[in-house]
Amino acid sequence: MPANQLTDTTGIYIMPIKKIMVVDDSPTERFFLQELLSKRGYNIVTAENGEDAVAKSAKEMPDLILMDVVMPGLNGFQATRAISKAPETAHIPIFMCTTKDQETDKIWGVRQGAKDYLVKPINADELLEKIKALG
Repeated sequence: MPANQLTDTTGIYIMPIKKIMVVDDSPTERFFLQELLSKRGYNIVTAENGEDAVAKSAKEMPDLILMDVVMPGLNGFQATRAISKAPETAHIPIFMCTTKDQETDKIWGVRQGAKDYLVKPINADELLEKIKALG
């Protein structure tokens, strides 16, 4: 665990969410999430594909990653697995944000290391509540 993390009264690590990485190959989706979150005070970093997300996650060390699934090259499931298995980034929670809405997709996403799974179109209030619940 990073040294800057806090613990609650039960000793469980809590992490105030400040920096969020938005990973999506759609400029429209990236813009929507970036605007939504930056207006609420979050620092946003973006990545356009899975390879970019894996590289930037280790460099930027975001507090949360919002990961699309359907992207060219390394898809979101593969990128999530890589990030959640790497020792330096394994602590970063990942929310899958995707159009893939089958129960098997959700199960697979969690098995790859995702902490939560949201189906597009993203409900802004639901996303903000889930982010707030993390921190």
